[in-house]
Amino acid sequence: MEFCNKLSQREGLEPCYTINGTDVTCDFTKNGYRLPTEAEWEYAARGGKKSHGYKFSGSNSFDDVAWFIDNSGDETHDVGTKQPNELGIYDMNGNVWEWCWDWFASDYYSSSPQDNPRGPDSGFHRVVRGGSCHNYAYRLISLSHRGDLNPDHTDYIFGFRILRAKK
Repeated sequence: MEFCNKLSQREGLEPCYTINGTDVTCDFTKNGYRLPTEAEWEYAARGGKKSHGYKFSGSNSFDDVAWFIDNSGDETHDVGTKQPNELGIYDMNGNVWEWCWDWFASDYYSSSPQDNPRGPDSGFHRVVRGGSCHNYAYRLISLSHRGDLNPDHTDYIFGFRILRAKK
């Protein structure tokens, strides 16, 4: 989130995050960089309006689009070495788990807004999506698979993807 704010400032954009210690809020009306919401992440992973309904992000064959334990050597790989999805986005499955903005709640989607939900207002864990080079394929079987971790967790199998908000 600090990275997103610094990149936004460097490019003359409005930072999306207000950071006060561990208390972070996001102003979705700003035009800077930010983490995707879980819903935005899944929409992009599924190929958006260009979706062909693939089982994985860009293919029905996991090996075509993802680095996972059976083909990765348990190591991360350069982005873009597998095929992209319909939107031209690489590595939405496998390689590294990706942090999302949302706080995790297992039952959130049973009562969330239908249009662009942004997750619960608070929680203990943040959502991670996509799986990693350390996972077996059965663990990553669905684009709707969700993970959750304490937001200060670090490891080589976690990363983030940012988006640029538009006004």
